[in-house]
Amino acid sequence: MKRLLSIATVAAIAALGMSDQALAQDAASSMTGLGKGIGGGLAAGLAVIGAGLGIGRIGGSAVESIARQPEMSGPIGTNMIIAAALVEGATLFAVVVGLLGILG
Repeated sequence: MKRLLSIATVAAIAALGMSDQALAQDAASSMTGLGKGIGGGLAAGLAVIGAGLGIGRIGGSAVESIARQPEMSGPIGTNMIIAAALVEGATLFAVVVGLLGILG
């Protein structure tokens, strides 16, 4: 859990640092093309890493639960798919925001 929190903190700091420069109105203080690419790529990559860890944890916990109570495999599987879909949706949003930072 600490590892996931650390990754989320780094992603938030990268996004804040990127948005500060991306929203600058002065051309002299705006971020260069390379800086935008690095910031957007870092934000998108960290979002995907976090999602991979989250979905892996969801799947592992579901398999352990099914191993303990095989008769509940249907509801556990359904809840696992719903939770994984929510994580994927949030990840897709984060990746799009990161990539829009490159273009904007």
